[in-house]
Amino acid sequence: MSQEKIGFHKGSISVLAKEREELVKIVNITEQLMQLHLEELKKLGVDLTKELPKQEKQEKPKGPKEVSADEAGISLDDQL
Repeated sequence: MSQEKIGFHKGSISVLAKEREELVKIVNITEQLMQLHLEELKKLGVDLTKELPKQEKQEKPKGPKEVSADEAGISLDDQL
């Protein structure tokens, strides 16, 4: 039984590590695209650094809420 749990957790870590790598790729591509658009806006005379304080006053985005496994209703024992 213990070896099954170890295998399960190792497999999960492996899958999650690969998913994280893909997520980093997506974030990097998104950042590159944003930079390209910012450069083009600057060429067109639009300075977003002046507009940013206005937006921050209007809306304050909330970050993701961390949820424990218990709060999410996840039990590792149930999955084995």
